[in-house]
Amino acid sequence: MDIIVAITLFILALLIGVEVIGKVPATLHTPLMSGANSIHGIVIVGVVIVAAHATSLLAWVFIFLAAVLGTMNVVGGYVVTDRMLEMFKSDKSKKSTDKNEEAK
Repeated sequence: MDIIVAITLFILALLIGVEVIGKVPATLHTPLMSGANSIHGIVIVGVVIVAAHATSLLAWVFIFLAAVLGTMNVVGGYVVTDRMLEMFKSDKSKKSTDKNEEAK
């Protein structure tokens, strides 16, 4: 019974995620990355909760898959957000940052 619940939750989460992201225009994906980080953080918390009650091998496979993909999305989201914020810094602040890095 645990396997059926795990598979059902995984498929429902997948369908909801595709439905939510599919309605967002492609031009908004990068600015929304910070918001996506919080959603993937919630996914990781859910993985920890489900892992506390998992008993079968298949459930552990889905748990591992969800944890890896969620973590990749969180890390990737912060990298993309950091790059995006770099684009909006003024030239003056970029030059002072470059000088500080050269001094090290």
